[in-house]
Amino acid sequence: QVQLVESGGGLVQPGGSLRLSCAALGRIFRINDMNWYRQAPGKERELVAASTIGGAADYIDSVKGRFTISRDNAKNTVYLQMNSLKPEDTAIYYCNADIVVMTSPRPRAYWGQGTQVTVSS
Repeated sequence: QVQLVESGGGLVQPGGSLRLSCAALGRIFRINDMNWYRQAPGKERELVAASTIGGAADYIDSVKGRFTISRDNAKNTVYLQMNSLKPEDTAIYYCNADIVVMTSPRPRAYWGQGTQVTVSS
């Protein structure tokens, strides 16, 4: 059994910062990609930032230069540092990871429970 546990969401004023964390717990053999998605009210879920096991990162255009994804492979944890936040960043943020568990060689996707980020004055 694998769980992704997220933390760090909240209410922040425009221009502020938040740092999200997502820890993968369980009998994990390897984690491949670790990503952050978000879903705003009335919109589809979108991929915000992606991180490979080798440390490469990619972002959607709207967050480039403001958000930074990083990971600590020893702790099976991925972070999303969000700076210069805008009201349009308001959404539920979900952690996603492609994980190989001890009991099966095939990777599968896991999701966190989501954490609310609200940017408002």
